[in-house]
Amino acid sequence: MSEASLKMDRMYRRQRRFYDLTRKRYLIGRDRLIERLDPPAGGRVLEIGCGTARNLVIAAARHPDCTFYGVDASTEMLKTAAANVAAHGLAGRIRLAQADVTRFDPRRSCGCDTFDRVVASYTLSMIEEWRAVVAAMVRLAGPAGSAHIVDFGGGAGLPVWFRAGLAAWLGLFDVTPRSDLAEAARAAAGGRPVEIEPLRGGYATHVVIGPAG
Repeated sequence: MSEASLKMDRMYRRQRRFYDLTRKRYLIGRDRLIERLDPPAGGRVLEIGCGTARNLVIAAARHPDCTFYGVDASTEMLKTAAANVAAHGLAGRIRLAQADVTRFDPRRSCGCDTFDRVVASYTLSMIEEWRAVVAAMVRLAGPAGSAHIVDFGGGAGLPVWFRAGLAAWLGLFDVTPRSDLAEAARAAAGGRPVEIEPLRGGYATHVVIGPAG
């Protein structure tokens, strides 16, 4: 297991038990991302950094004909994810795997090479090599798929005192807002269409990198 995975396990060994309750109000844009996924019938959806599988469970209920995959670096988080998936009777449609997202082998972890939708929800702000993950998401989407991201933004439309306080608080959890997410997404897109939507004054940013062509 990598040092990054061990670090995540230490952080979430206890937090996983109440993670969703404490994050509900400030992880803005997750449900909007799910609503806009619109995967094709019979499609495959991958979430990188799936955490408790909260997003996967909601998306699977919305799209009962699709198969969902979730990978996370933390084996501790995956314990909660597996319990949530089982509790909703979705073990046959949501597959979970432990993987370091910067070294993710989709064939080994999921049994396929590309996905129709690739999702990262408040994941990039916790990964040092996050730009490499954005590039990987585009690759994993294949020519016909799309990548969907929501994460903490630069907060350009927020008061300076709020931005400073938020950054300090997030820093306690090793979370860093990605003020240059839009630029990184355009660089990784390689000519694909890119939609950028600031949320709540830039508190968060919603990004969609569309199919090629």
